[in-house]
Amino acid sequence: MKEHGVLKIAPLVLLMLVFMIPAAAATSEVHVVKYAPDGTTVLDERTVDYTWMEENLPVLGDGKTHYYHQGPTFNESDLWDPAEYQNVDTRDLGAVKGTAVSDLCDLVGGMTAGDTLKVKAEDGFYKKFSYESVYEEDPRKGSMGIAWYVGEDSLTGDPQGSGYVPEYYDGMRLIFFADTSTNPWGWHVFGNNDMKETLPENEWHFFGGDWPSTSGLSVKHVGELAITAHDAGNDTGDLPTTPATESPLSPLAGLLALCAVAALRR
Repeated sequence: MKEHGVLKIAPLVLLMLVFMIPAAAATSEVHVVKYAPDGTTVLDERTVDYTWMEENLPVLGDGKTHYYHQGPTFNESDLWDPAEYQNVDTRDLGAVKGTAVSDLCDLVGGMTAGDTLKVKAEDGFYKKFSYESVYEEDPRKGSMGIAWYVGEDSLTGDPQGSGYVPEYYDGMRLIFFADTSTNPWGWHVFGNNDMKETLPENEWHFFGGDWPSTSGLSVKHVGELAITAHDAGNDTGDLPTTPATESPLSPLAGLLALCAVAALRR
């Protein structure tokens, strides 16, 4: 009897936990900060919102052209997919507009060779990039941009919302505004092979640790761009890697999973 009582209560606890976990919200401003090599001393910082970006900095995208990243191929014989025909339409990120990451970095003095940039989401998830990745142009990856507007929602992928943030509820979002040179469809795709050819290996993203996926680089709800200046005296030439998962697992999420298992036991 006691066991049956637990099984009846578990689904209720599960439901309560679902509503207790706060939904991630779109961001409308970004804090740009530059640190000294010690990683704590602030050299310069500034916070700007999307309206200021649109009015004062060059705009990437036109709100009509769709931009794509690529998911994992799950195909061992075609891991990198140079032709960009696998798991691309599912990563339609919408007809976005945004601001170049390099232009935002320049607001606090910019980056130089050896500096690193952390693109950080509100929930703490982040990706790190080198000076070359942020500033050096290659049509295959295009400009790294922080998107704050969607003129047309995704047609074949997950919904992004439409309009400015917060109606664009996946924004502000890191997107590589790639050209159409790689695939035969004429799509603006930052594909997995583009990542391999244009980013250093320690910046590649792997889904599950094995499968290349540029969609894992597209950080949602960006709230901070943090530059750490280069320390020439302690340079190892290595850029720290970041977790392969796309978001951290919270304690509540872990408890939620345990409750779900308990509810399903017979």
